[in-house]
Amino acid sequence: MRLPLAASLLLLLAACRPDQVEHLSNTKELAKEAVNWEVKRIMPADLLRATAWAGDSLTRTAERELRQVLAEKLAAGGVAAALPFCHPEQLPRTDSLAKTLQATLSRVSNRPRNPAHQATLSAAELNPADTARQVARLNQEVFTYQRPLVLNDQLCLRCHGEVGKDIAAADYALIKQQYPQDQATGYQQGQAMGAWRASFARGGVAELWTMKTRKIMKPRKPLF
Repeated sequence: MRLPLAASLLLLLAACRPDQVEHLSNTKELAKEAVNWEVKRIMPADLLRATAWAGDSLTRTAERELRQVLAEKLAAGGVAAALPFCHPEQLPRTDSLAKTLQATLSRVSNRPRNPAHQATLSAAELNPADTARQVARLNQEVFTYQRPLVLNDQLCLRCHGEVGKDIAAADYALIKQQYPQDQATGYQQGQAMGAWRASFARGGVAELWTMKTRKIMKPRKPLF
């Protein structure tokens, strides 16, 4: 014979005593993690903000890595040893980060060393203030970033300072031999030499926005 529905429920409740129910102790953490995995709509303003984050991260990585490499090469063999490495966008850590962010990084200047980097930059674009950056969306899939490239390290004066004062005559002869159309001298510390430019695929900035806005759970303190 089939038991009535009410009787069946009574039997189930009797079988589950309170002392046999295992309560989860990390419900707050599970709730936060569930929020992280919710599908969220990323707005256009969010993508532009992520582009600024990505551009700052990429260009600052390039500057740090370049300073480190140039310091090592200048100490080891002077300007002759350092000159081939003055391509920060090609250095290993910078190149690796660019691939992660789905980015292309370049440098431009009104007075470049390499004619391929020639560009016409306005006074506003050469403002050495840290806040002088521009982000834009070219189309649905491409975002752009630009900020001034500032000579912040005295090491750079060895190749970009005043000839005869900061740059030895022999070193300048070597620079002119490799770059006959060089214009990138006469700078002072703190002066903008040009601008960093980067382009990012939408996927790269969207992934960065997702990762940076995830809620990070603080580790729980032990009770004892």
